[in-house]
Amino acid sequence: MTHQINIFQNQSLQPITRFLVKWFISTIALLVVVYIFPGVASQNFLTTIVTALILGLLNTFFKPILQILSLPITILTLGLFTLIINAFTFYLAANMVHGFYVAGFWSAFGAALIYSIVTFLINSLIFSNKDERNTMYCQIFYRNRK
Repeated sequence: MTHQINIFQNQSLQPITRFLVKWFISTIALLVVVYIFPGVASQNFLTTIVTALILGLLNTFFKPILQILSLPITILTLGLFTLIINAFTFYLAANMVHGFYVAGFWSAFGAALIYSIVTFLINSLIFSNKDERNTMYCQIFYRNRK
């Protein structure tokens, strides 16, 4: 039996609050990657915060475009090419922020994998997936009714 912390149960998060919480989670996950993975380094804490923001923006706006463009190869590789897209996005974010270093593509690959796992674990502890699904279903239902 799994237990969830779910500090946001029965509370509707405003978009800015949700953004700040996701950014905080992303920063924590990035700190874990910097601490655990030898091919990734950050100059200071502020650099890690900025990198988490850039990574979040890239994952929100740039990554979906890459996923659509690479859909045929993603289908052929049974979804494994998504890991390459994650590594590329991580590497791109590292190159955009001065003071955040990734040794190479394979370091970005491993770091992106660890980052994804840590982010998933923290999100599953804090947010209830059932609540998020219900919110999404309600939005789709009400949007289609109008």
